[in-house]
Amino acid sequence: MSPGVFLFADRRSTLAFWIGSAVVSIGVVLHLPMFWMARHSGFILAGMPMDAGMLLGMGLIVGGIAATAYGLLPKNSAARAADEFLAPPEDAALTHSHWRLMAVLAVALVIDVMKPASLGFVTPGMRTEYGIDRATVALLPFSALIGTAVGSFVWGTLADLFGRRASILLSSVMFVGTSICGAMPSLWWNIGMCFLMGAAAGGMLPVAYALLVEIMPTKHRGWCLVLIGGLGTIGGYFAASQLSALLQPFFGWRIMWFLNLPTGLLLIALSPLIPESARFLQYMGRIGEARATLARFGITSAIRTVVPAADHSHVPVFAIRGFLGASIALTLAALAWGFVNFGVLLWLPSALVAEGRSVGVASTIIPSPR
Repeated sequence: MSPGVFLFADRRSTLAFWIGSAVVSIGVVLHLPMFWMARHSGFILAGMPMDAGMLLGMGLIVGGIAATAYGLLPKNSAARAADEFLAPPEDAALTHSHWRLMAVLAVALVIDVMKPASLGFVTPGMRTEYGIDRATVALLPFSALIGTAVGSFVWGTLADLFGRRASILLSSVMFVGTSICGAMPSLWWNIGMCFLMGAAAGGMLPVAYALLVEIMPTKHRGWCLVLIGGLGTIGGYFAASQLSALLQPFFGWRIMWFLNLPTGLLLIALSPLIPESARFLQYMGRIGEARATLARFGITSAIRTVVPAADHSHVPVFAIRGFLGASIALTLAALAWGFVNFGVLLWLPSALVAEGRSVGVASTIIPSPR
């Protein structure tokens, strides 16, 4: 079965998704004239009033994202199977489809990590253009990282409502929309849009991992997750650093936000290569599609596990209390690592610029320290 069979066949409206994506893209393009008009002043837009095209573009982006979200909603599900659960054999071999999915998700995570990684390379330019101190410019990464944390929780719910792949697509469309940060003349508009960018980036990361976990055989799951996570993190920081060194000297710090437009569209273009989770399809009562998805990965004899019907009823929140201790420990460890990791990478370029280094030198410190 071809990779695109399940692309939108089970969604509420294919037309709504594509129209919404096109409208969001048009909304972004309407912001480009104001950005380009500032080329003779070093692309400085601070204090300039937003023109009619920008205001119209913002309205189109909001409407387009809403249309996209509606189009990605699954159709009314069939009766859910209450007596079986399909799962691939634990020792199933990796196929070409597994490797292709790993490659696509690695690209998705590179693009995802680029978003917060870019913060460290735009704050020096923002501080200079808006004439603000370090405490004020710190609101930008603070807003983005709060959005990342919120998005991680919200997208977990959306992944259960829309599906894994559809949630990744929604993040991709939001990446396109939030590229207008590059044309916002007001600092506070930048901070608000940065929260939305962080929410989309923070939402895609756990959903991509969840999809990989549900597709990969247990035998290969551990090293695959580590490999894809490492490639995504290293590749994302490397890409942000190199693009900053290449583009900022000519187009200023704002160009880093406009990169959300082509990278978001790239993810949408790659979507036919991303399958829906067989587990989600089965939960929605689409057993035939779940079996076909597993067959794409060379699994034709899935394990059928009998599940008591009560397991498909509403599960109270307190049902996870047995994992509460491990969840708290892992959350604290993740927060500690996040503070150290993002703290160094976000403020290192700013510190170098404050010492008199050029933007180009500050941007290349991560891939080639010297």
